[in-house]
Amino acid sequence: MPTYVELMAQIEALQKQAEEVRQAELAGVIAEIRQKIQDYDLTAADLGFASVPPVKTGSVGTSDKRAAVKPKYRDPSSGKTWTGRGVMPKWMKTAVEVGRSREEFLIQSE
Repeated sequence: MPTYVELMAQIEALQKQAEEVRQAELAGVIAEIRQKIQDYDLTAADLGFASVPPVKTGSVGTSDKRAAVKPKYRDPSSGKTWTGRGVMPKWMKTAVEVGRSREEFLIQSE
């Protein structure tokens, strides 16, 4: 029966051999996949790789598949808006701190 050290050496040798075989087969596998994509006119979305452009929310690298939310509040002096979700913007926070209510800034539905 082989010792632990001998088995570990065999594992290392087999891992190296497996990586060599993988590298040798890689070009053929890629060519085969590319051919199938071309034959079947597949897109990245068909394969589950479609990406949605990042939603500009101030966070870097975020993307979201949900629809954009309409603004609920508007600052009459600057025209800046807020959906009412997430962190309260400074203009709203300042107004609330001096005693004004959020309802004053509601955007009226037309």
